[in-house]
Amino acid sequence: MEKYQVLDQLNPGALGVNLVVEDSKTKEKLVIKQVECIDEHQANEALEELMPLLKLQHAHISVYRELFIIWVNERSSLALCLVMEYSEGSLHKVIERKRRDRAAIDAQWLLSVLGQVMDALEYLHHLDIIHRNLKPSNIALVGPGHCRLQDLSSHTLMSDRAKWNIRAEEDPFHKSWMAPEALNFSFSQKSDIWSLGCIILDMVCCSFMDATDAMQLRKAIRKLPDRLSGVLRTAEQRNVPAASTFSALLPSMLQVQPGQRMAIQDVIQATFENSGFRSPNITLTMQRPQDVPMFVASMLLENSTASVVEVMKNLAGQPEVQLSALEKLLQMSDTQRGLPWPMELVELVIPIMKQHERLLDIQLRACALLQSVLGQALARDPAVEMPGDSSLALALLRAVRAHPGAEPLLGPVYSLLTMICGDESASKELQAAGVFEHVLEHLDSFSHNRDICVNCLTLLWTLLVDAVIINKAPLAEASTLVARVLAAYPRDVEMAEASCAVLWLLSVHGCVEEEQSVQVVALLLRSVRLCPERVLLVINACRGLASLAAVSELAAFQMVLPGEAGSGLALIAGTYQVHRDDPEVAENICMLLAQLAAYKEIAWEMMSGGMEPLVLEMKGRFASSLVSGAAPASVGPARGHVGLSLSCNHPKGRVITPFQKAWGPLASEA
Repeated sequence: MEKYQVLDQLNPGALGVNLVVEDSKTKEKLVIKQVECIDEHQANEALEELMPLLKLQHAHISVYRELFIIWVNERSSLALCLVMEYSEGSLHKVIERKRRDRAAIDAQWLLSVLGQVMDALEYLHHLDIIHRNLKPSNIALVGPGHCRLQDLSSHTLMSDRAKWNIRAEEDPFHKSWMAPEALNFSFSQKSDIWSLGCIILDMVCCSFMDATDAMQLRKAIRKLPDRLSGVLRTAEQRNVPAASTFSALLPSMLQVQPGQRMAIQDVIQATFENSGFRSPNITLTMQRPQDVPMFVASMLLENSTASVVEVMKNLAGQPEVQLSALEKLLQMSDTQRGLPWPMELVELVIPIMKQHERLLDIQLRACALLQSVLGQALARDPAVEMPGDSSLALALLRAVRAHPGAEPLLGPVYSLLTMICGDESASKELQAAGVFEHVLEHLDSFSHNRDICVNCLTLLWTLLVDAVIINKAPLAEASTLVARVLAAYPRDVEMAEASCAVLWLLSVHGCVEEEQSVQVVALLLRSVRLCPERVLLVINACRGLASLAAVSELAAFQMVLPGEAGSGLALIAGTYQVHRDDPEVAENICMLLAQLAAYKEIAWEMMSGGMEPLVLEMKGRFASSLVSGAAPASVGPARGHVGLSLSCNHPKGRVITPFQKAWGPLASEA
């Protein structure tokens, strides 16, 4: 203590005395927290636990300057001294000032500060460090709009039951920020989440709730969680900024059971990505301490696969080690990996992607490894069951969100999502996480990148086929975007094939508006003209045309009207001739003709255009195939009309409805 001059003594904290001091040499003002220790063993144990905190490097964490043990004569006891930055301002003071003024905290300032706090907390949790003492007074304001977490504690100090009870009774406010389990000295990362939730709650309700009521609320929600919903409703009714965002978020942060609380990464995503807010202060890169020298890790990685996996598990906080380990696994053959497919590798890679989601190289290598493992499994058995857990899909989605401009990452991520998102539960969770908005945004932003566009379209098809669409609103502009991409690549057959498949499913789900249908019909017909011999393209184009014709008379007439490239009916007839031996193509052409024949004017055009012989031929050639029937129903001058009956099954084998469509009466009307 000789080099510090004591200037003032602050209100005692829950764990000890806080002294404002000045460094005699640098004249810098600092704070020394003196924590009394029971004996030398406790002091040394706490010192050893806190020493790694000296190496923390983060813009929004106030690291300890120094740690040392002294003998305090006045109290005849040992004290552990923690030297930290001094700051006049704190989040606590801001909240109390707003509370006195009965004013809400500015939304942008609130989100900016929370972004910094969350980023700092995520950094700590990445390193398996728990703050344990998170509250507004421990969030220092060190400049305009700039804050830092301070006063990190240790298990040894926080579990001193006798000392804690004495201090907590002197100032019950300190205890009110703690998670229910922390009252019994059980701390985890989820305890920090509870404390962060309490901080957000206090910021949201400070304009209409005094300090005592706010404290009582924090204590009450540990046993009466319904109290929270009432306060949040009040905040929304009073138009407190960002109240709706936090009304959706806080119930998941303030769950009594720690296991049911969100992780900090999910809190960040819910706050900044799923709302209209963006924090400009979230640090995009983080420096992490090296717990093991890289040359030691490199030697361990040269051993067996089991050794590589063990290194990855035990050195999770060292990104350079994870990168080297992933590269090592990528260089191995299947035999060398020697791991059961695919869950052990998948389960290993998912947490690595989450922990280091801001590091692009790790995301790229992780995706490459997953592609290799899952791709080869599919090659061995196309019917193999993909991982059904949505955690992988959500980790992939977070990866591209963390690197929105990284084109090399988008292809592998979308390819992997296409492999795994056929599972219904995963599809629903992805939809809830905004996958449609995300993919369509990239389809629009990266329309110049042909491969990304194909991957986007393929993923859209996978998400839409057999899907239960939770909310169609995100797909409102999908057909316009797909049409724009298709128009940008007029001679690209693969693009046309993928686009036709997506446009078909969009029409099935009712996501093509009437005013869009004419453009979509034109693009589908143009795609068939581009490559009429491409079976899948023709099938999906016919499906899309049939679906549009079923709901839009305007679309149906667009298919038969003569144009510069010729009539759609002539195109259909010519396409059938190309695929005369393919019953599935015949079935889809039959389905399209049945839908067109529902309109009298079109039916007359079809008859006068000589389509009846085409239907008769399909009936004759595919009598026992998918085409279940297409033959003249009746021909008679006395009745004055010609009728034709068509029926067909859904392309995937499920019966939609038999199409019993008459093409007349026409002669008498003519």
